[in-house]
Formats: sequence, structure tokens, C-alpha cells
Amino acid sequence: MAESFIHIQNLHKSFGSQNVLKGVNLTINKGESIVIIGQSGCGKSVLLKLLVGLIEPDKGEVIFDGEDITKMNFSQLSKVRKRFGVLFQSAALFDSMKVSENVGLGLKESREFDKDVIDKLVKEKLSLVNLEKAYDMMPSELSGGMKKRVGLARAIAHKPEVLLYDEPTTGLDPITADIIDNLIVDLDKKLNVTSIAVTHDMKSAFKIADRIVMLHKGKVEFDGTPDEIEKTNNEIVRQFITGSAIGPITE
Repeated sequence: MAESFIHIQNLHKSFGSQNVLKGVNLTINKGESIVIIGQSGCGKSVLLKLLVGLIEPDKGEVIFDGEDITKMNFSQLSKVRKRFGVLFQSAALFDSMKVSENVGLGLKESREFDKDVIDKLVKEKLSLVNLEKAYDMMPSELSGGMKKRVGLARAIAHKPEVLLYDEPTTGLDPITADIIDNLIVDLDKKLNVTSIAVTHDMKSAFKIADRIVMLHKGKVEFDGTPDEIEKTNNEIVRQFITGSAIGPITE
């Protein structure tokens, strides 16, 4: 039986007069790979930020492993965040740091590991993303795909239980995007993590997801397997996954 790990209940979030989330309900089981799709501005990235307490909801709960993070203080949130790893949309590498320094930054800042242990962990994570050769390179020497892989190595450096991916294939050519997708699937298996990705790339979504969730007008419009979404008769979902200009979605 699936083990509920993250439970989002009646989540609301507005920015000024813009109501982004209007009562999102979603349960994510341990070990699942969830992909969240939807139009630009529908709240996909906002939902990721709410999951780790970077912003506060106006209403609702985010239950992570039995505890509501919306009620946590800074110290409690800091402990929870250590259980998450994040691959940012642009990889977010520090240009002035070598690849090895970028990957090991969180480990160094935690002050839990000495230099030799950090170096060992960095090499281990770079190996997992097939980038051992990039250890001494600078970000300016890397391709877009390599930067994403370095960002992923940093995200898994501290052995997180949950990996968050914000548009993991954005800006990549189709071949490189497929390499990243394969890597995500491979790491899910090797690390036994729970993965949550937001994307508008349907090819990527179908490849990496156990379940696909579509947000529309601030709520969950669809929640099902890749096979179920391909067969759905929901006109809103069908229009989005086929990329058609004709349908109920007008903007």
C-alpha cells in the first residue's frame, strides 16, 4: 500500500490582486515521481516554493511526513529543508566558483563535514551525473546540459529524500533534454527519492512521471498516470498536452 508522504490541503496563495492558487489539494506518496503541468503563471513554481516554506500560503496546509510546515518556525523549517534537494530552472551555479565548489557549497555551509569528506561526496555525486571530468572546470566552460547536471549533483549532494525540479529541460535542445530526463529516471531508482517536477515539456513529463497533475485556474484539473492523461476526454487537458490553439483555454 502506498505511503502518503506529502499532503497538500486547500492551499491558497495570492500576490496582490492576482489569485494564483485557489484551493489546491494533492497527495504525494513516498517514492513517487510527480510531474506538475499547466500554463505559464498557473502556480507551478509557486507550489514548489510553498512545499519548502520559502513563501507562506494565505490558507491551507502542507503536511510533510506528518507535520504541517506552514506552522513551523525558522529553525524547524531549516531542518525540513535539509530533506529536500532542488534543481533550479537555470541551474543557478555561482560563476566565480569551480564545479567542485558549487556542488560542495551546501555541504560546506552545513559545517557537518570536513574537507576530505566533502571532496569525496562531491566526486561521488559528479560521478552519478556522469561529470567526473568537470571537477575543476568553471561554469563558463560548461554547456547548458552540463550546467543542469552540475546543478543536479549539488541537489543530491546531501542525500535528500525529496527532489524538486523547476523546469529541468527548459533551454535545452531535444537530445540534451532527453539525457536529463534519463538521468532523472535513473537517479530516482538509484537514490530511492520522491521527485516533484514542474514543466511544460510534455515529452519530458511522459518520460519521468508516475503521475501527472495539471493545474488550471488555481486548482487541480487532472491527476492521473501518463496513460490516463493520454486517454482523457477532458478538453482542457487534451488541449494543453497536444499544444493546440483551439479549445477552452484561450490565454
